[in-house]
Amino acid sequence: MIFADKLIQLRKKAGWSQEELAEQMNVTRQSVSKWEGAQSVPDLEKIIHLSNLFGVSTDYLLKDEIENAGCHTIPSDDVSTARRVSMEEANAFLSVKAITSKSIALATFLCIISPICLLILGAISEVPEYGLADNVAGGIGMIILLMLVTLAVAIFISSGRKTAAYDYLEKEEFESEYGVHGMVTERKMQYSKTYAKNNTIGVSFCIMALIPLFVGAIFNDNNELLLVIMLSVSFVLAGIGVIYIISSGILWASYDKLLQEGDYSKEKKKNQPITTTLSVTYWLIATAIYVGYSLSTNNWGYSWIIWVVAGILFPVIIMFANLLGKKRG
Repeated sequence: MIFADKLIQLRKKAGWSQEELAEQMNVTRQSVSKWEGAQSVPDLEKIIHLSNLFGVSTDYLLKDEIENAGCHTIPSDDVSTARRVSMEEANAFLSVKAITSKSIALATFLCIISPICLLILGAISEVPEYGLADNVAGGIGMIILLMLVTLAVAIFISSGRKTAAYDYLEKEEFESEYGVHGMVTERKMQYSKTYAKNNTIGVSFCIMALIPLFVGAIFNDNNELLLVIMLSVSFVLAGIGVIYIISSGILWASYDKLLQEGDYSKEKKKNQPITTTLSVTYWLIATAIYVGYSLSTNNWGYSWIIWVVAGILFPVIIMFANLLGKKRG
């Protein structure tokens, strides 16, 4: 089998057109057409490039008597064993993330607003005119809180199952098949304006969430119910802001995962086991502190500040963990 026939066979096996192979080789389509038509033979540098591209030896490409590519592949030490991401798989991953990003944002919103009924009913029970007993208010409030949290957890688990097949994109180094990197880069550029807009809206809502608290403080006049209602409005506004931030952030991170950029670069993936363990431990401790303090003091109206402090400290701790990982490396 001559070189031209071998090249045609390898190109078709890879699923590439002449234009796509030409782009890989940094030549014109006419050059590839001449190679496959036996009108010309590429120079030695191009032969070596073709050898690496298709994972076969130069002997297989140049010697007509060698017709079995399987016996003349490049030794395993010279060929990357990294997993390859196809165009179909990349599109499927982005489609799943577009759906689950909204689900995860909604679940987070449910967690944020879950204490509202408990707070309002607790404040109502303090007003004798309403005749609502403390134990009834607390019981109903806790039931609603647990129902919302349970629903949120179910959504988190369901979303995790849908994306479980793509976990390797976050944890492992991989290679992209032809066209994947360009497609993802283009879609990321198209989404950049929406990402910036959603972040702006989300941050704005989070800032505006402070306004009801100040309104409640101004018109409080020893009216605890009014203050709790204003706090509840703050929770809702903050939750809406979080929906925008999380949904757009997950999509943006999906592009970074496929491109292996930002927090998902090859360098950061090496330090990921450390940061993952640290993140899980950190938020478990923060949750334990929040629940323990809130239940022991019944100060649900102010214990939410624990989450604010935890959120501010978290990136600082992760930064130090990454620095420590680099020093060890």
